[in-house]
Amino acid sequence: MSLSTSPDPAPSVRRFGTFGGVFTPTLMTILGVIMYLREGWVMGNAGILGGALVIGLAFLITICTGLSISSIATNIRIGTGGAYAIVSQSLGLEVGGSLGIPRYISQALAITLYIFGFREGWLWVFPDHPAFLVDLSVFLLLWGIAYKSADLAIKTQYVIMGVIVASLVSIAMAAFSGSMQYEVEAVGLWGSFAGSPENNFSGTDFWTVFAVFFPAATGIMAGVNMSGDLKDPRRAIPIGTMSAIAVSLVIYLLLAYWLVRSATPDELVSNYYVMVDKAYWGPAVIAGLFGATFSSALASMVGAGRILQAMGSHGIMPKSQWVGALTRQGEPRNAMLITGGIVFATLLARDLNVIAPLITMFFLITYAILNVVVLIEQGLGLISFRPLLRVPSIVPWTGLIGSLYVMFIVHPIVSLVSILVVVGFYAYLTRRHLDAPFEDVRSGLFVAFAEWAAKKASQMAQQERAWKPNLLIPTENPEKLRGAFMLVNDIAYPKGSVKLLGIPTHESSDALGQRLAKLAGDFRERGVFASATVVENPTFETGVTSGIQVLNAAFFKPNMVFLPPPSTPERQEAYRRIIPAAQESHLGVLLHLPHPEARLGQRQSVNVWIRDRSPDWEIRSDLGNMDLSILIAYKLKKNWNARLRLITVVNDASQMDNARSFMSELMDLARLPETEVVVASGPFQNYVANAPQADLNMFGLTPELDFEFGGSMVHKTRSSCLFVLDSGRESALA
Repeated sequence: MSLSTSPDPAPSVRRFGTFGGVFTPTLMTILGVIMYLREGWVMGNAGILGGALVIGLAFLITICTGLSISSIATNIRIGTGGAYAIVSQSLGLEVGGSLGIPRYISQALAITLYIFGFREGWLWVFPDHPAFLVDLSVFLLLWGIAYKSADLAIKTQYVIMGVIVASLVSIAMAAFSGSMQYEVEAVGLWGSFAGSPENNFSGTDFWTVFAVFFPAATGIMAGVNMSGDLKDPRRAIPIGTMSAIAVSLVIYLLLAYWLVRSATPDELVSNYYVMVDKAYWGPAVIAGLFGATFSSALASMVGAGRILQAMGSHGIMPKSQWVGALTRQGEPRNAMLITGGIVFATLLARDLNVIAPLITMFFLITYAILNVVVLIEQGLGLISFRPLLRVPSIVPWTGLIGSLYVMFIVHPIVSLVSILVVVGFYAYLTRRHLDAPFEDVRSGLFVAFAEWAAKKASQMAQQERAWKPNLLIPTENPEKLRGAFMLVNDIAYPKGSVKLLGIPTHESSDALGQRLAKLAGDFRERGVFASATVVENPTFETGVTSGIQVLNAAFFKPNMVFLPPPSTPERQEAYRRIIPAAQESHLGVLLHLPHPEARLGQRQSVNVWIRDRSPDWEIRSDLGNMDLSILIAYKLKKNWNARLRLITVVNDASQMDNARSFMSELMDLARLPETEVVVASGPFQNYVANAPQADLNMFGLTPELDFEFGGSMVHKTRSSCLFVLDSGRESALA
């Protein structure tokens, strides 16, 4: 068996689509044992209105959480590990691991509970079979399928889906054959909450009934757990998860109506197998019960192994290199060995009822944290959070409050214990100083707090996902910035900042400082935080380089220099020395060459020119001086409500298809919806004059700083131009 320690599967890995990878495991986990054995009891106790309210509240929490998950999934390139990967990439490995470890353990223990549930149904049909032998047989079959491959597990679930559909068909045939002989009023709009056989029908209440039913709605993570095995998780997770929730909700509501019309209240509360008795053909429902518990256990087995492997690949677990290894087919065999060992050990315990509530608590904590992630991302307003599926803040708030509320109505003590477990793992992982292979938003969170408290900083040296436009603008005369005022404002608005750097070569420092302070105030009035400072130096060049060096040592500092058009050949030469100094300090550069008449026009369209990359059109993490251009263009598109157009001109016409594929993939990875792509062939200079008209054209800035070329672009495009040079610390794919 060949193993790889890389977290990225080999090219030979089988990838799954929306239906097989997400919809099927999610639906099969939601349509579980609660539906077959407890929905009738819920309706008998709560009545038609109370039962519908129980189902509705449970699914409201899962719908909101599912939408939150979907929103996050459309914003990041989610790796293996499902919820663990989502939380880690947003709040860091420490938070992700503190949630992932108990989540993995609870997922493994849930497998054992599903096996016990299967055994109870089996013994109801075959009471003479040895209980432990049934458990062991089911475990070996489950583990063998999951260990072999996720592909085999998905194919097995297709078969199980057919069995469950057959059971529902049997129920539908009973309904059409006259089983619904009772009026809705027989069970009542609001039930008597008689209780259960276990408490001798001494009574119960609404929230107890809700707590019994709610685990039925906790299967929405089954498809998310397959995130690393999906062809397109950004599309599959939202569509598959929300479709499975919608279909299962309809099934639960229809079954609820059928049950209250087909059985008396006494039958509903006293007979857990009332669905079997009332179906057209009872064995089909029994088979569906077996299939539901088996499929839930199988989805949990496959998902648990992938959560453990993902944590191993990030160094969270002991012996992480071995735990995180993958076969050449992308199967986490070592993680499956550990998972199988844990499940087998818990089978020997024979009874997990004491810790069963803890399993539900960890599911609910996961739901709560996922909703918190969306609230944090929305609250920070970082440009890196641009999901293709946006949800209003009421959605994650509802999911968060609902999850926490359910935790404490189900079992307050266990809820506190589970929270303490998560906090304990967080404290342990924090001391380990884990090194994440991806960016998260924690630096952005800290910066947001600092800005709220101090309101005097442009920005810390931050990670790619926390990037915001913070411009340094050197000037000798603020009047010359009037023509670029709105462009600068629209690049920085709303979360960026502007630092005005005055170089007093023609007037006193005090006079220039006052004029810059007035200009900074104008920016602040438009919602852009701006500040001004004056650096005394004999020349413009030394003033700018000194300012860059001083600000580079600050905790909050600019990340790009905005240069107005050079007015003299001497200033052009100064720019040729200023730009390398900016690059050495990891600052991007924006060189603005305005059109003398058009200026910014109507601010309705932006062209971004992509250089000819022939013959290498492969997208890498380093896009090659395109990141800053794309981010600035996205900001202008958003603030102007403008059209965005990506243009490339290739010399060799045979490269046009490769160029189109590159541009399409770039749009997808950079999350640039509604963006027009133009690919042309021939001499670049000939095409520019005939290119689609835009109010601003953006080009890459070359180290040679050819001002003649820049002037010709302004003339040929008949528009203002912005020439952009990356700093290397921004990423359009973050």
